[in-house]
Amino acid sequence: MDTRGSTNSAKRVVCAPTNGNGSGGVPAVVKAVRLLDTLAAAKEPLSLAALTHALALPKSTVHALCATLIQARLVTRFESGTYHLGMHVMDLSHALLARTDITVEFMKLWDSLALLPEETVILSVLDDADVVYIACCNGTRPLGLNFRIGMRLPANCTASGKALLSTLSPERIAELESGGGLRRLTRRSVTRADQLLNQLAQVRNRGYSVDDEETRDGMICFGAPVFDSRSEQAAAGIGISLVKAALNKRQKILAIQAVQRLAAALSKRLGARGLSANTA
Repeated sequence: MDTRGSTNSAKRVVCAPTNGNGSGGVPAVVKAVRLLDTLAAAKEPLSLAALTHALALPKSTVHALCATLIQARLVTRFESGTYHLGMHVMDLSHALLARTDITVEFMKLWDSLALLPEETVILSVLDDADVVYIACCNGTRPLGLNFRIGMRLPANCTASGKALLSTLSPERIAELESGGGLRRLTRRSVTRADQLLNQLAQVRNRGYSVDDEETRDGMICFGAPVFDSRSEQAAAGIGISLVKAALNKRQKILAIQAVQRLAAALSKRLGARGLSANTA
C-alpha cells in the first residue's frame, strides 16, 4: 500500500496531450484516440476515405482501427459506410459525469457538515473485487497510513468496500471468491465468502459496516453505502478511519453517526429514494 501523503480535496489527474506521433504512449492507442477525436469534431459522419485523409494514415490501418473500435462500441458504422461515435462513448461520459458529481457533492457535504474533522474520511467506488478511492480527506489525527485518490484496496477488507458489497447478491460474492478477489491484508481479513456474507448481513441490518484491523493493524473504520436514483446497488461507499487504541464508546458512536449521516445526505443529493427520516 502506498503510504505517501495525499490531498485533502478531490484532484483531477491531467494527462499530457498526445503529439500525434505516438511518442510517450502506445502508438495504436494514440491513433485510436486521434480517430475518436476526429469523429467527435466532425459535424457529420465520415467516410473511410475522409478519415484516412484526416489522420494521414494508411487506409488499411484506419480500417483496422475502425473495426476494433466498432467491436468496443466506441464507433458506429452506418449503412452508408460512414463512421461516427458509438453509444459506448455516451456510457463513458455518463459514468464520468456521475463520478464527478458524486465527488464534488461529497466534498461540499463534508465541509458543510463539519463532522469529525480530525478523522480521515474517504469516498470509494467498486471496481470488480476492489475499491478505488475517488475522494479523500485525511484528518489531523495520525493513522500511520495516508489514503490518497486512486488508491486501490480489496473491498472485502475495507469498511467502504463492505458497505458496497452489502448491496450485491450472494451469487456475486461467491463469484468474487472463486475468482480470487477476496484477498488478505492482515491476519483479521475475511477471505471466505460464507464469513463475508455473515458480515454483509450485519451491515444491512444495522446500516453500517466495520473494518476492525482488516486493512491495517491498529486501525478501525466504519462505513456506509451511498445510493443514487438509478440502482438498488450502492453507487459508492463512505468510510471513516480511526486509531483503535484511542477509540472510546462515545467516539465510536459519533463516528458511526457521522458516516451514516454523510452517506444519507449524499444519497439524498444524488436522488436516492426511500431514505428514512432519521438517516436523511
